[in-house]
Amino acid sequence: MEDMLFYDRMQFAFTITFHYLFPQLTMGLSLMIVYFKWKFLRTDIEKYNDAAKFWMKIFALNFAMGVVTGIPMEFQFGTNWAKFSELTGGIIGQTLAMEGMFSFFLESSFLGLFLFGEKLLGHKLHFVTGFLVFLGSWASGYLIIATHSWMQYPVGYEILENGKFVLNNFGALFSNPWLLPSYLHNQAASLVTSSFVVAAIGAFYILNNKHHEFGKLFLKTGVIFGLISSLLVAFPTGDLAAKNVVKYQPVTFAAMEGIFETEKGGSEIVLIGQPNVLEKKLDNKIAVPNILSFLTYQKWDAEIKGLNEFDPAVYPTNIPGLYYAYHIMVGLGTIFIGLMLLAAVQLFRKKLYKTKWILWSIMFMLPFPYIANTTGWYTAELGRQPWLVYNLLRTADGASPTVSSGNTLFTLLGFIGLYLLLGLLFLMLAGKIINNGPQLNQQH
Repeated sequence: MEDMLFYDRMQFAFTITFHYLFPQLTMGLSLMIVYFKWKFLRTDIEKYNDAAKFWMKIFALNFAMGVVTGIPMEFQFGTNWAKFSELTGGIIGQTLAMEGMFSFFLESSFLGLFLFGEKLLGHKLHFVTGFLVFLGSWASGYLIIATHSWMQYPVGYEILENGKFVLNNFGALFSNPWLLPSYLHNQAASLVTSSFVVAAIGAFYILNNKHHEFGKLFLKTGVIFGLISSLLVAFPTGDLAAKNVVKYQPVTFAAMEGIFETEKGGSEIVLIGQPNVLEKKLDNKIAVPNILSFLTYQKWDAEIKGLNEFDPAVYPTNIPGLYYAYHIMVGLGTIFIGLMLLAAVQLFRKKLYKTKWILWSIMFMLPFPYIANTTGWYTAELGRQPWLVYNLLRTADGASPTVSSGNTLFTLLGFIGLYLLLGLLFLMLAGKIINNGPQLNQQH
């Protein structure tokens, strides 16, 4: 049984990790495309329109990859997690169906019109189609995170005698206190990824002395969006999301921060350390006293419960994984703020395009927002374990009892091989689009 559960979780973890590489770019990028198109309508400067159309090609490629990798992921609700679907389908089916019916079709329909309908529609309607693509992609994120938030903090439900969950308050799904902080944090993080991608391509063009005007435009736009979004990820969205964990999942918060024993007189914040679960302590730690209490409760001496206060049966099942995922996310987020702040200062001083070490740094940082987003999701998911629905349905009770571990391992290996090919294909196509650069509009 444990083998089966391990492979079920590994398969879902692999497919969802690979899938989310694509939506995290498209959600933030859709807003930046709307910005470029809006700037064109305001100024009538053609390079903004060309920039919007260039990034929509990247968006379309990511969108296609997101669809291809998202479908097998959702199929696992019926294969590996059939019991979970049977018990909770009356609730999570609502939001997932709405995501598919409304958001996905809105996004995909108007994506086609934006890509191919500019001459037919005219610039103002073309802008509207871009805005509707943005709306669809952000609505998709909202409905998916509404599903996730219910699993983290279940509301508006009742459990029937046969163990099935049914919804008795539809509005509660969307007024869930877990939802809005999680959604805003996720969208800001998505904007960080897209900002770094746009800035990195701009830096690449400047350093290679090609598409120079677009390089400067992309770098400037990416740095401004990147600084704002990096700050928003930390505060207020990250702060609100962390306060939710403190309030509704205190044992998870203790594990995330590596607090094994409740500290009297205020909790320290750990900058570096390795959790030693056997001896219930942090090895080789570097910590600053009382800061965590202040950040959490705005009081220097506020008490934060350690893991010693809780029953070991409700501990997160992978405390080191949770601790490291959380600290990688926070550490990278801090680096993003620092780098974008330096770049913004140089931009303000009109020296950014000549400051080669910052250009190289921005290019080098391109994969790291993807890592930060992934570890952020790992923090949320590892933090909820051993539960599928927090405190109500254990992960072990949601797996399909009839799917063998051998079948799951075989299909997992198949997914790894297939997704490796898909990833290589994506990199080749994206590389070709980036190398060709924005195509200057021939209409004028």
